[in-house]
This record gives sequence, C-alpha cells and structure tokens, in this order.
Amino acid sequence: MAWVYVLESNAESHYIGSTVDVAQRLKRHNAGTGARTTSGKIWKVVYQKEYSTLDEARRDEKRIKSWKGGNAFKKLLHVHRQITD
Repeated sequence: MAWVYVLESNAESHYIGSTVDVAQRLKRHNAGTGARTTSGKIWKVVYQKEYSTLDEARRDEKRIKSWKGGNAFKKLLHVHRQITD
C-alpha cells in the first residue's frame, strides 16, 4: 500500500508527497530532514489517500501538485476537512 498526503504548516503553507508510511514521513518532515520542510515549521497531515501501489500514488501526487494553489486544490482540502471534522 502507498499514500498521497498533503501537509499544512503552522504558517499555512502546503506540501504534497507520496510514501508508504505517512506517520514516519511526517516525523521526518517535522524533524526538518526534507529540503522543502527544513524551515522550522510544524507540519500536520490535512489529507491522505491510499493506493494499491507507490506508482499509482506518485501519479496522483503529480496530478494534485498541478492543482496546487488553484481552485481544485482548495476544493480537495475543503471537502476532505468536511468529511474528517
């Protein structure tokens, strides 16, 4: 199994990624071991979706990244927050 995830920082920026272990990856982001997440921000998972393979997850990660900042990205986060709240 694999996952696509979206993180949101305490500064309200977002990071989109794919992994086989979201919890472990979040720990690494918060430890500042990623090039994009080393600025001392605190990250939390605001979206995650499971896939059968890492290749599938990476394809969808790229698709979601193409939306980042656009209405489709905002809608994805809004709908997910409604479901999880």
